[in-house]
Amino acid sequence: MGFLACRTFNEEGQVAHRLVDDLEIEDLTAGDTVIRVHYSSVNYKDALGATGRGKILKQFPLNSGIDLAGEIVSSENSEFKPGQMVLVNGCGIGEQFDGGLSQYARVQSDWVIPMPEGLDAKSAMALGTAGFTAALALHRMQENNQTPDKGPIVVTGASGGVGSIAVDILSNNGFEVVAVSGRENYREFLTRLGANEVMTVEQLMLGSRPLEKARFGGVIDNVGGEVLSKLIAHVNLWGNVASIGMALSHELEATVFPFILRGVSLLGVSSTNCPMPLRRQIWQRMGNEFKPQHLDEIITEVVPLKDVSRVFDDLLDRRLSGRIVIDCQ
Repeated sequence: MGFLACRTFNEEGQVAHRLVDDLEIEDLTAGDTVIRVHYSSVNYKDALGATGRGKILKQFPLNSGIDLAGEIVSSENSEFKPGQMVLVNGCGIGEQFDGGLSQYARVQSDWVIPMPEGLDAKSAMALGTAGFTAALALHRMQENNQTPDKGPIVVTGASGGVGSIAVDILSNNGFEVVAVSGRENYREFLTRLGANEVMTVEQLMLGSRPLEKARFGGVIDNVGGEVLSKLIAHVNLWGNVASIGMALSHELEATVFPFILRGVSLLGVSSTNCPMPLRRQIWQRMGNEFKPQHLDEIITEVVPLKDVSRVFDDLLDRRLSGRIVIDCQ
């Protein structure tokens, strides 16, 4: 039984992907559970790895895709039965182990999450790691006492997959949202998702002093670098800043003043190695109070697996917004 997969190779130092249609289950990295993949998605990390524009994959050849949702074919774990709908995100798939851009996947059962109530395979992959990251950021902020009365939450990179879902989830949970995007044509889209204001970085008029006027209750930041550094100085007493990306820069130059004079907290959000009990808790919330109200609008396109190659460069070159769902069957 040969099946289709987006497989990435390293041939004489050149990393590139191609669609192969003759894979067998035995060709996949080891695991005790086989899943027939219904849907996957394309994240920024997937595009970097499949094109070789980022050093993402730890071994070759490897099927790309850090997300998958589908049905159990077989499992050595009695928790999972054939036909049961499940999902996997992170846990090293698409990086160290064969991933979800494939018609079948073989994984370890302790990575597998039963499909949460309120989600199906398509909606789970519309969320995927992007949605999981946004939800994990808000969860960590709430665990650290982030409340709407502390002031508006700034979301940078708001027109991307993580940012757009964050805007929707925040708004739906009672937070005022300032969406920051350099793409003016997404202003109406972000407003529909629940943003109270849509601004460019320049329009924010951020200062450069170590401690600026407190204007924001918190931040969910996708870009890093100077923007993150300046935003920290504007966060209100006991607010939280969730760092989840580095689209602008991996560097951070800040002083301790916001932390020791205002009690501001800088929270790291790492989706790949999130502990499984917390991962399951976040996915349950994503089927409930963290489920975006405008998920259909956030899905930019549903693309067949055979056409996934065209998505990678478009995503890396910022010609896409929202979420791309891949139909693997």
